[in-house]
Amino acid sequence: LTSLFTGMVFALQVGKAFAMFQMQNLVGSTVGLALTREIGPVFTALMVTARACSSMAAEIGTMRVTEQIDALKTMAVAPIQYLVTPRVIACVLMVPLLSVVFNFVGIIGAYMVGVWLLDIPPGPFLHHLYWYVEPQDVNGSLVKSAFFGFAIATISCYKGFNTSGGAEGVGRATTSAVVVSSVTVLVLDYF
Repeated sequence: LTSLFTGMVFALQVGKAFAMFQMQNLVGSTVGLALTREIGPVFTALMVTARACSSMAAEIGTMRVTEQIDALKTMAVAPIQYLVTPRVIACVLMVPLLSVVFNFVGIIGAYMVGVWLLDIPPGPFLHHLYWYVEPQDVNGSLVKSAFFGFAIATISCYKGFNTSGGAEGVGRATTSAVVVSSVTVLVLDYF
């Protein structure tokens, strides 16, 4: 839903602006470039942060305050390898894949608005999209998303591992993990 409506809104706004210069045919390429280079990876990371980051921090934080992590150490299970490593690997692999899905669905939303609402001919819309969005844009999106996934998982697990203070501490750690991860994604995107 986020990607569909992001593509639709972006195409609508760009289409209205480009109409002033008779450049509506470039809506597809503009939306495609914006989605693959910036919007797709960032919005995907923010959505994963809202959903998975909070879950990871809360789960590990609850394990910390209920002494389950100490029990793992007692059973000679390394908590970092058992709890953190799978989450980091999962985020590094899945955030780029979700970013690809975000880009694809966003472009579909832009196509629907561009062709059906703004009366842009489908041929020029797709031609400019194909011509201007290059593989390096998609590859850059994947690399950027992988870094975002690493940051999200690392911050979430760190905040969960350093939880104290019972249920209230778990809530604080979860909130802190989401806020710090969101800000980190935006800062990393700038750099």
